[in-house]
Amino acid sequence: MTISNFRRFARYIGIDYSGAQTPTASLKGLRVYLAEREALPVEVLPPPGPRKYWSRRGIAEWLVERLSEGQPTLVGIDHSFSFPLRYFEVHHLLPDWPAFLDDFQRHWPTDEDHTYVDFIRDGLRGDGAARTGSPRWRRLCEERARAKSVFHFDVQGSVAKSTHAGIPWLRYLRRQLGEQVHFWPFDGWAIPTGKSAIAEAYPSLWKNVYPSEGRIPDQHDAYTIAAWLREADDDGRLQGSLEPVLTPQERAIASVEGWILGVG
Repeated sequence: MTISNFRRFARYIGIDYSGAQTPTASLKGLRVYLAEREALPVEVLPPPGPRKYWSRRGIAEWLVERLSEGQPTLVGIDHSFSFPLRYFEVHHLLPDWPAFLDDFQRHWPTDEDHTYVDFIRDGLRGDGAARTGSPRWRRLCEERARAKSVFHFDVQGSVAKSTHAGIPWLRYLRRQLGEQVHFWPFDGWAIPTGKSAIAEAYPSLWKNVYPSEGRIPDQHDAYTIAAWLREADDDGRLQGSLEPVLTPQERAIASVEGWILGVG
């Protein structure tokens, strides 16, 4: 029996996200790569049409289609799925991720057409002023990974804009797919056998392992996520990454804040 017989998933999708422009805008920085058990990652392009690149809405709708096909698939997305515990405390929110998704979308409706993240930041749409945070606040996993805060806008390497643009689409996926998909770790640290899953990824952890081979940075980040997920499932590292060594208190915090797959 070869090690491939132990793989949990049949497909691996890496998404390098972008919070630019509107949900329907064609974005060069939004890239998707898909790998299969016996095949290296290849770039997935949007369906033929007027848009040369993916839009956030297009990606979400494509994921609903792929994850409804019944093949166990692991998706890694390069933006934060939740906020630091301090955010929940300051805004008097229950430490409950599904409730957080609803509350956030009401204040930051970045999944609505013609809506820029900056429109909400500037008070032109939504009610972002009632749900802000400090760039000094970081999630436990961000401290471990030495990553920037989800509230650190307008600096190189920031994921703040993509996070604020992407979280409402996680809500959309959850509402569309229901029990078909496991959102890790919010639905539990153990992913049921045969079920697809969506997890937060941070390609900076791995991208130096893979030569870029002519890919632009956004392409390479998406490739890296898909490649690492596939290899880690093959050699057993994935199982360890799904169960990071945390104290009971840290695990309770991470069940609200989320966790970056691969951070130990």
